[in-house]
Amino acid sequence: MEDEKLITFAVPCYNSAAYMRNCIDTLITAGEAAQVVVVNDGSSDDTGAIADEYAAKYPSIVEVVHKENGGHGSGVNAGLDRARGLYFKVVDSDDRLDPESLAKLLATVREHIAKGTLPDMYLTNYVYEKPSVGMRYPRRYPKNFPKDKIFGWEETKPFYFSNVLLMHSMVVRTQVLRDCGLRLPEHSFYVDNIFAYQPLPYIKTLFYLNADLYRYYIGRVDQSVSRKNIIDRYKQQVGVTDIMIRCHRYADLEKLTPRLKKYMKHDLNVLITLSVMFTTGGRGESVKERKATLKRMWSSIKEEDRAMYRFLRHRTYVALINWMPYSWQRFFTTLGYYYFKNKLNCS
Repeated sequence: MEDEKLITFAVPCYNSAAYMRNCIDTLITAGEAAQVVVVNDGSSDDTGAIADEYAAKYPSIVEVVHKENGGHGSGVNAGLDRARGLYFKVVDSDDRLDPESLAKLLATVREHIAKGTLPDMYLTNYVYEKPSVGMRYPRRYPKNFPKDKIFGWEETKPFYFSNVLLMHSMVVRTQVLRDCGLRLPEHSFYVDNIFAYQPLPYIKTLFYLNADLYRYYIGRVDQSVSRKNIIDRYKQQVGVTDIMIRCHRYADLEKLTPRLKKYMKHDLNVLITLSVMFTTGGRGESVKERKATLKRMWSSIKEEDRAMYRFLRHRTYVALINWMPYSWQRFFTTLGYYYFKNKLNCS
Protein backbone atom coordinates (compact mmCIF):
# COMPACT_ATOMS: atom_id res chain seq x y z
CA MET A 1 0.00 0.00 0.00
CA GLU A 2 1.18 3.53 -0.80
CA ASP A 3 2.22 5.86 1.99
CA GLU A 4 -0.69 7.02 4.13
CA LYS A 5 -1.61 10.69 3.96
CA LEU A 6 -2.88 12.77 6.85
CA ILE A 7 -6.12 13.58 5.08
CA THR A 8 -8.08 12.62 1.98
CA PHE A 9 -10.28 15.21 0.32
CA ALA A 10 -13.03 13.77 -1.87
CA VAL A 11 -14.28 16.27 -4.46
CA PRO A 12 -17.38 15.02 -6.33
CA CYS A 13 -17.71 16.94 -9.60
CA TYR A 14 -20.50 17.08 -12.15
CA ASN A 15 -20.17 19.70 -14.89
CA SER A 16 -18.03 21.75 -12.50
CA ALA A 17 -15.58 23.21 -15.02
CA ALA A 18 -16.60 26.80 -14.31
CA TYR A 19 -15.65 26.76 -10.62
CA MET A 20 -13.78 23.59 -9.61
CA ARG A 21 -10.33 25.22 -9.88
CA ASN A 22 -11.20 27.57 -7.02
CA CYS A 23 -11.96 24.54 -4.87
CA ILE A 24 -8.95 22.38 -5.77
CA ASP A 25 -6.50 25.27 -5.47
CA THR A 26 -7.37 25.59 -1.77
CA LEU A 27 -6.94 21.85 -1.15
CA ILE A 28 -3.49 21.52 -2.68
CA THR A 29 -2.17 24.10 -0.20
CA ALA A 30 -2.01 21.13 2.18
CA GLY A 31 0.86 19.77 0.06
CA GLU A 32 2.03 16.20 0.54
CA ALA A 33 -0.09 15.81 3.67
CA ALA A 34 -3.16 15.56 1.44
CA GLN A 35 -4.63 13.17 -1.06
CA VAL A 36 -7.14 14.98 -3.28
CA VAL A 37 -9.50 12.57 -5.04
CA VAL A 38 -11.38 14.41 -7.78
CA VAL A 39 -14.37 12.34 -8.92
CA ASN A 40 -15.61 13.20 -12.40
CA ASP A 41 -19.20 11.98 -12.17
CA GLY A 42 -20.02 11.58 -15.85
CA SER A 43 -19.61 15.27 -16.72
CA SER A 44 -20.30 16.54 -20.23
CA ASP A 45 -18.16 19.69 -19.97
CA ASP A 46 -14.40 20.11 -19.36
CA THR A 47 -14.52 18.81 -15.78
CA GLY A 48 -12.60 15.63 -16.63
CA ALA A 49 -9.91 17.46 -18.57
CA ILE A 50 -9.36 19.97 -15.76
CA ALA A 51 -9.14 17.15 -13.21
CA ASP A 52 -6.56 15.35 -15.37
CA GLU A 53 -4.60 18.59 -15.67
CA TYR A 54 -4.29 18.82 -11.88
CA ALA A 55 -3.34 15.15 -11.59
CA ALA A 56 -0.56 15.64 -14.14
CA LYS A 57 0.73 18.75 -12.37
CA TYR A 58 0.46 17.29 -8.83
CA PRO A 59 0.83 13.51 -9.33
CA SER A 60 1.65 12.77 -5.69
CA ILE A 61 -1.37 14.74 -4.41
CA VAL A 62 -4.24 14.66 -6.92
CA GLU A 63 -5.94 11.51 -8.17
CA VAL A 64 -8.83 11.40 -10.62
CA VAL A 65 -11.72 8.97 -10.86
CA HIS A 66 -13.69 9.04 -14.11
CA LYS A 67 -17.04 7.29 -13.77
CA GLU A 68 -20.57 7.17 -15.08
CA ASN A 69 -22.98 9.58 -13.47
CA GLY A 70 -24.22 8.33 -10.10
CA GLY A 71 -24.92 11.52 -8.18
CA HIS A 72 -23.26 13.18 -5.21
CA GLY A 73 -23.40 10.13 -2.93
CA SER A 74 -21.75 7.99 -5.58
CA GLY A 75 -18.93 10.53 -5.81
CA VAL A 76 -18.38 10.43 -2.04
CA ASN A 77 -18.36 6.62 -2.13
CA ALA A 78 -15.73 6.64 -4.90
CA GLY A 79 -13.57 9.01 -2.88
CA LEU A 80 -13.84 6.86 0.23
CA ASP A 81 -12.93 3.75 -1.78
CA ARG A 82 -9.69 5.45 -2.89
CA ALA A 83 -8.91 7.11 0.44
CA ARG A 84 -5.39 6.68 1.83
CA GLY A 85 -5.65 9.50 4.34
CA LEU A 86 -5.83 9.01 8.08
CA TYR A 87 -8.83 11.36 7.97
CA PHE A 88 -11.49 11.93 5.32
CA LYS A 89 -13.33 15.08 4.30
CA VAL A 90 -15.80 15.82 1.51
CA VAL A 91 -15.47 19.18 -0.25
CA ASP A 92 -18.09 20.01 -2.86
CA SER A 93 -16.65 21.33 -6.11
CA ASP A 94 -18.33 24.75 -5.81
CA ASP A 95 -17.07 25.27 -2.26
CA ARG A 96 -13.57 25.80 -0.87
CA LEU A 97 -11.47 25.56 2.27
CA ASP A 98 -9.75 28.45 3.97
CA PRO A 99 -5.98 27.79 3.57
CA GLU A 100 -5.06 29.37 6.92
CA SER A 101 -7.63 27.26 8.78
CA LEU A 102 -6.50 24.17 6.87
CA ALA A 103 -2.92 24.78 8.00
CA LYS A 104 -4.15 25.00 11.61
CA LEU A 105 -6.02 21.72 11.22
CA LEU A 106 -3.00 19.90 9.82
CA ALA A 107 -0.76 21.30 12.56
CA THR A 108 -3.24 20.06 15.17
CA VAL A 109 -3.35 16.59 13.60
CA ARG A 110 0.46 16.41 13.61
CA GLU A 111 0.53 17.51 17.26
CA HIS A 112 -1.91 14.75 18.20
CA ILE A 113 0.07 12.17 16.23
CA ALA A 114 3.19 13.17 18.16
CA LYS A 115 1.30 12.70 21.45
CA GLY A 116 -0.28 9.44 20.32
CA THR A 117 -3.80 10.73 21.08
CA LEU A 118 -5.74 10.98 17.83
CA PRO A 119 -9.48 11.74 18.05
CA ASP A 120 -12.02 9.93 15.89
CA MET A 121 -13.32 13.22 14.52
CA TYR A 122 -12.25 16.85 14.21
CA LEU A 123 -14.98 19.47 14.14
CA THR A 124 -14.52 22.90 12.59
CA ASN A 125 -16.73 25.86 11.74
CA TYR A 126 -18.23 26.49 8.33
CA VAL A 127 -19.25 29.73 6.64
CA TYR A 128 -22.06 30.41 4.18
CA GLU A 129 -20.77 32.84 1.56
CA LYS A 130 -22.60 34.75 -1.17
CA PRO A 131 -19.91 36.86 -2.86
CA SER A 132 -22.37 38.71 -5.13
CA VAL A 133 -23.77 40.59 -2.12
CA GLY A 134 -20.74 40.34 0.19
CA MET A 135 -22.58 38.01 2.59
CA ARG A 136 -20.74 35.83 5.11
CA TYR A 137 -22.67 33.85 7.72
CA PRO A 138 -20.48 31.67 9.97
CA ARG A 139 -21.81 28.69 11.90
CA ARG A 140 -19.64 28.03 14.95
CA TYR A 141 -19.82 25.64 17.91
CA PRO A 142 -18.00 27.23 20.89
CA LYS A 143 -21.11 26.86 23.06
CA ASN A 144 -21.45 23.16 22.22
CA PHE A 145 -17.92 21.81 22.57
CA PRO A 146 -14.91 22.18 24.89
CA LYS A 147 -11.92 24.02 23.46
CA ASP A 148 -8.35 22.83 22.99
CA LYS A 149 -8.87 19.29 24.24
CA ILE A 150 -9.94 15.86 23.08
CA PHE A 151 -13.33 15.06 24.59
CA GLY A 152 -16.18 12.56 24.54
CA TRP A 153 -19.86 13.06 23.85
CA GLU A 154 -20.67 13.50 27.55
CA GLU A 155 -18.71 16.76 27.58
CA THR A 156 -20.81 18.32 24.82
CA LYS A 157 -23.59 20.86 25.42
CA PRO A 158 -27.16 20.73 24.03
CA PHE A 159 -27.95 21.68 20.44
CA TYR A 160 -30.94 23.77 19.41
CA PHE A 161 -33.20 23.43 16.37
CA SER A 162 -31.19 25.25 13.71
CA ASN A 163 -27.86 24.04 15.07
CA VAL A 164 -26.74 20.56 13.97
CA LEU A 165 -23.53 18.95 12.80
CA LEU A 166 -23.23 19.07 9.04
CA MET A 167 -20.86 17.18 6.79
CA HIS A 168 -19.12 20.51 6.15
CA SER A 169 -18.02 20.72 9.79
CA MET A 170 -16.73 17.13 10.03
CA VAL A 171 -13.28 15.61 9.45
CA VAL A 172 -13.63 11.92 10.31
CA ARG A 173 -11.11 9.11 10.65
CA THR A 174 -11.29 7.10 7.46
CA GLN A 175 -11.36 3.80 9.32
CA VAL A 176 -14.38 4.93 11.35
CA LEU A 177 -16.32 5.56 8.15
CA ARG A 178 -15.38 2.12 6.88
CA ASP A 179 -16.17 0.43 10.19
CA CYS A 180 -19.70 1.87 10.21
CA GLY A 181 -20.28 0.64 6.66
CA LEU A 182 -21.03 4.05 5.22
CA ARG A 183 -22.36 3.84 1.63
CA LEU A 184 -24.39 6.77 0.38
CA PRO A 185 -27.29 6.24 -2.04
CA GLU A 186 -26.83 7.14 -5.69
CA HIS A 187 -28.81 9.67 -7.71
CA SER A 188 -30.04 11.57 -4.68
CA PHE A 189 -29.48 14.98 -3.16
CA TYR A 190 -29.20 15.68 0.59
CA VAL A 191 -27.09 12.55 1.25
CA ASP A 192 -24.74 14.66 3.37
CA ASN A 193 -27.32 14.23 6.15
CA ILE A 194 -26.57 10.50 6.20
CA PHE A 195 -22.82 11.18 6.28
CA ALA A 196 -23.32 13.41 9.34
CA TYR A 197 -25.48 10.87 11.19
CA GLN A 198 -24.65 7.22 10.51
CA PRO A 199 -21.05 7.21 11.88
CA LEU A 200 -21.83 8.98 15.17
CA PRO A 201 -22.09 5.89 17.46
CA TYR A 202 -18.67 4.79 16.16
CA ILE A 203 -17.10 8.12 17.07
CA LYS A 204 -15.88 8.02 20.67
CA THR A 205 -13.49 10.98 20.84
CA LEU A 206 -13.71 14.44 19.27
CA PHE A 207 -11.69 17.63 18.98
CA TYR A 208 -13.17 21.04 18.20
CA LEU A 209 -10.96 23.45 16.25
CA ASN A 210 -12.52 26.89 16.38
CA ALA A 211 -11.52 27.84 12.84
CA ASP A 212 -13.69 28.81 9.85
CA LEU A 213 -12.41 26.02 7.61
CA TYR A 214 -15.25 25.24 5.20
CA ARG A 215 -16.65 27.95 2.92
CA TYR A 216 -20.06 27.04 1.52
CA TYR A 217 -20.92 28.95 -1.65
CA ILE A 218 -24.48 30.23 -2.06
CA GLY A 219 -25.88 31.76 -5.22
CA ARG A 220 -26.11 29.20 -8.04
CA VAL A 221 -29.67 28.70 -9.32
CA ASP A 222 -29.18 24.93 -9.62
CA GLN A 223 -28.14 24.46 -5.99
CA SER A 224 -30.02 21.82 -4.02
CA VAL A 225 -30.76 24.38 -1.27
CA SER A 226 -32.69 26.81 -3.49
CA ARG A 227 -36.39 26.96 -2.59
CA LYS A 228 -37.55 25.58 -5.94
CA ASN A 229 -35.22 22.60 -5.73
CA ILE A 230 -36.03 21.93 -2.08
CA ILE A 231 -39.74 21.79 -2.88
CA ASP A 232 -39.36 19.87 -6.15
CA ARG A 233 -37.00 17.27 -4.67
CA TYR A 234 -39.04 16.56 -1.56
CA LYS A 235 -39.13 12.82 -2.29
CA GLN A 236 -35.33 12.70 -2.15
CA GLN A 237 -35.32 14.41 1.24
CA VAL A 238 -37.95 11.95 2.47
CA GLY A 239 -35.89 9.05 1.10
CA VAL A 240 -32.73 10.26 2.84
CA THR A 241 -34.59 10.67 6.12
CA ASP A 242 -35.93 7.13 5.76
CA ILE A 243 -32.38 5.80 5.34
CA MET A 244 -31.25 7.70 8.42
CA ILE A 245 -34.07 6.24 10.49
CA ARG A 246 -33.10 2.73 9.38
CA CYS A 247 -29.40 3.27 10.20
CA HIS A 248 -30.00 2.94 13.93
CA ARG A 249 -33.16 1.56 15.52
CA TYR A 250 -34.77 3.45 18.39
CA ALA A 251 -33.80 0.69 20.84
CA ASP A 252 -30.16 1.08 19.78
CA LEU A 253 -30.27 4.85 20.32
CA GLU A 254 -31.52 4.22 23.84
CA LYS A 255 -28.32 2.27 24.59
CA LEU A 256 -26.01 5.17 23.71
CA THR A 257 -24.48 7.58 26.20
CA PRO A 258 -27.04 10.21 27.27
CA ARG A 259 -25.58 13.19 25.38
CA LEU A 260 -25.02 11.26 22.14
CA LYS A 261 -28.51 9.76 22.37
CA LYS A 262 -29.98 13.20 22.90
CA TYR A 263 -28.06 14.68 19.96
CA MET A 264 -28.98 11.89 17.53
CA LYS A 265 -32.65 12.20 18.46
CA HIS A 266 -32.33 15.95 17.95
CA ASP A 267 -30.82 15.35 14.50
CA LEU A 268 -33.68 13.04 13.51
CA ASN A 269 -36.14 15.56 14.93
CA VAL A 270 -34.75 18.26 12.64
CA LEU A 271 -34.65 16.02 9.57
CA ILE A 272 -38.17 14.60 9.93
CA THR A 273 -39.47 18.13 10.42
CA LEU A 274 -37.69 19.32 7.28
CA SER A 275 -39.04 16.34 5.37
CA VAL A 276 -42.58 17.25 6.34
CA MET A 277 -42.00 20.94 5.58
CA PHE A 278 -40.43 20.28 2.18
CA THR A 279 -43.24 17.92 1.26
CA THR A 280 -46.00 20.32 2.25
CA GLY A 281 -44.40 23.19 0.34
CA GLY A 282 -45.95 22.26 -3.01
CA ARG A 283 -49.05 23.60 -4.72
CA GLY A 284 -51.54 22.70 -7.43
CA GLU A 285 -51.68 19.25 -8.94
CA SER A 286 -48.82 17.95 -6.79
CA VAL A 287 -50.72 18.37 -3.51
CA LYS A 288 -52.45 14.98 -3.72
CA GLU A 289 -49.16 13.19 -4.39
CA ARG A 290 -47.39 15.09 -1.62
CA LYS A 291 -50.05 14.09 0.89
CA ALA A 292 -49.73 10.48 -0.27
CA THR A 293 -45.94 10.67 0.13
CA LEU A 294 -46.30 11.77 3.75
CA LYS A 295 -48.78 8.99 4.42
CA ARG A 296 -46.40 6.39 2.93
CA MET A 297 -43.50 7.83 4.93
CA TRP A 298 -45.29 7.52 8.25
CA SER A 299 -46.61 4.04 7.41
CA SER A 300 -43.11 2.88 6.50
CA ILE A 301 -41.61 4.21 9.74
CA LYS A 302 -44.39 2.64 11.81
CA GLU A 303 -43.90 -0.74 10.14
CA GLU A 304 -40.11 -0.63 10.44
CA ASP A 305 -39.74 0.63 14.03
CA ARG A 306 -42.85 1.34 16.06
CA ALA A 307 -40.92 2.97 18.91
CA MET A 308 -39.19 5.31 16.45
CA TYR A 309 -42.57 6.12 14.92
CA ARG A 310 -44.04 7.11 18.30
CA PHE A 311 -41.04 9.33 19.03
CA LEU A 312 -41.00 11.09 15.64
CA ARG A 313 -44.75 11.42 15.30
CA HIS A 314 -45.64 12.60 18.78
CA ARG A 315 -42.53 13.86 20.58
CA THR A 316 -40.84 16.11 18.02
CA TYR A 317 -41.42 19.44 16.31
CA VAL A 318 -43.60 17.58 13.81
CA ALA A 319 -46.16 17.05 16.55
CA LEU A 320 -46.77 20.81 16.55
CA ILE A 321 -47.92 20.82 12.92
CA ASN A 322 -49.56 17.39 12.60
CA TRP A 323 -52.95 18.79 13.59
CA MET A 324 -52.84 21.65 11.07
CA PRO A 325 -54.76 21.62 7.78
CA TYR A 326 -52.49 21.09 4.79
CA SER A 327 -52.82 24.74 3.74
CA TRP A 328 -51.58 25.86 7.15
CA GLN A 329 -48.65 23.47 6.96
CA ARG A 330 -47.73 24.93 3.58
CA PHE A 331 -47.95 28.45 5.00
CA PHE A 332 -45.56 27.67 7.85
CA THR A 333 -43.23 25.89 5.42
CA THR A 334 -43.03 29.01 3.28
CA LEU A 335 -42.62 31.22 6.34
CA GLY A 336 -39.79 29.03 7.65
CA TYR A 337 -38.02 28.96 4.31
CA TYR A 338 -38.08 32.74 3.93
CA TYR A 339 -36.83 33.16 7.48
CA PHE A 340 -33.70 31.18 6.63
CA LYS A 341 -33.51 32.76 3.16
CA ASN A 342 -33.34 36.23 4.68
CA LYS A 343 -30.90 35.03 7.32
CA LEU A 344 -28.56 33.57 4.70
CA ASN A 345 -29.50 35.96 1.89
CA CYS A 346 -29.74 32.99 -0.48
CA SER A 347 -31.82 32.57 -3.62
